[in-house]
Order: sequence, then C-alpha cells, then structure tokens
Amino acid sequence: MDVKEACSQIELFQMISEKSNAALEACGSLRRIPKGTHLFWDKEMNQTLYMVVTGFVSLYKINSQGERKTVFLLGKGDVVNEEVLQNMPASINCEAFESSLVLCFHKMDFLAIMRQDFSLTKAMFDSLALKNRRLYRQLKNTSNSLHGEKRVAAKLWRLSKDYGVSEPDGTLINMELSVTYLADMLGSRRETVSRHLKHLTEQGLIRSQNGKIVIPDREALSVFFKSP
Repeated sequence: MDVKEACSQIELFQMISEKSNAALEACGSLRRIPKGTHLFWDKEMNQTLYMVVTGFVSLYKINSQGERKTVFLLGKGDVVNEEVLQNMPASINCEAFESSLVLCFHKMDFLAIMRQDFSLTKAMFDSLALKNRRLYRQLKNTSNSLHGEKRVAAKLWRLSKDYGVSEPDGTLINMELSVTYLADMLGSRRETVSRHLKHLTEQGLIRSQNGKIVIPDREALSVFFKSP
C-alpha cells in the first residue's frame, strides 16, 4: 500500500478538496508498527500526527497505583493524537494493540493544509468531538453507576458496534481481545473480568470462537446491561 491508497482509507479525508488530498499525499508517510510497539509515550514531545490505516492501537494511562487503564482502542480511519497540534507533550501512551499500519504527517505540514481547507479543520474538530462523546459514555459506565457483569457486557456491546463483523450466528468482535486487555479497558482485575465473562457465556450472551468473542444477539446483550 502506498500513501495515496492509505489516504483514501481515511474517512476524515473524504470531504476535503482534491488540492488538500494531493498535498497530504505529498507530505505523508507510512509506518508499520509491530504489536506491542509504542508510537509515543506519555509526556513525550512529539511532532507527528498519526492515523490508523489497518490494525488497532491502544491509548492508555498508568494510574497512581501503577495500574494500566485503557482509554481508547482506535482502528481503521481513526486519528490517534489530535493533541499533537498543540505545542505540548503527549498526555497519554500509545501502543500497537496488534500489528498496525499508520499514516504519518509532520504537524506543521498538516497545520499548513488545515489553514487552506476549512473542511479538513472541521473534520479534525469532528474527530475530537467523537472522542469526547466516547469519554462521556465511559464516565456513565464507571463502577459507581454500573457494576460487574453489566460493565463487561456494555463494553463488549460497544466493541461489537465499533468493530463487529456480521456472521450467520451473531456479531464477531474482530480483534484478539484478551481478558487482561479487557480488564485494562474496564479498570478491573483480570480475575474479576474472567469470572464475569464466564457468567455471560453461561447465560448465552457471548461465546468464544478461535480466541475472539461472538455476540449471538446484540439486542439481548443490550437489554441485559440496561436492565435495572
């Protein structure tokens, strides 16, 4: 895949001008990130804006107890670090959740194109707004308002919406989602999440398929975690 084809995979670029597309193709580059490799670290000064072309990357923080908390899992077409457009250090860690291909732009090149194309500027605002909405949902689903199995069910339902693939017998969450990583996303202990997954499986709300999770009926899972 070349930069031109990669740019065509980014939804954010679909409404911008041909001139802007050509400029992005001229200044962009591609980088292959092996699983477990960091794109950048918390508090690191960075000059590169990243967008996911294939694969998934994880944005996470380490809390005061040294525990890892996943904030976002980003996939195809997602902007990774809009905050780089400020002249400040990164405020989060970014790691490849699986082997990923990312599109890279020097922030000054990208800002120069934004100045000439309001559609691109608005698209970046929209990307930030979407992240804010996702954060609001996460706050709603914190342990103070939603507990145990329902938190796990809500997270799996959301992942199935964002990354699900329809199959004859349900919706496949199309990623290698380990219990440890799911626990990181929820801010819970691995043993606790494992127990909740077992209970959800026993109730027929989820099942395992070749190391991935399938949701037979998304509506039934939704009813489960929304019930009082």
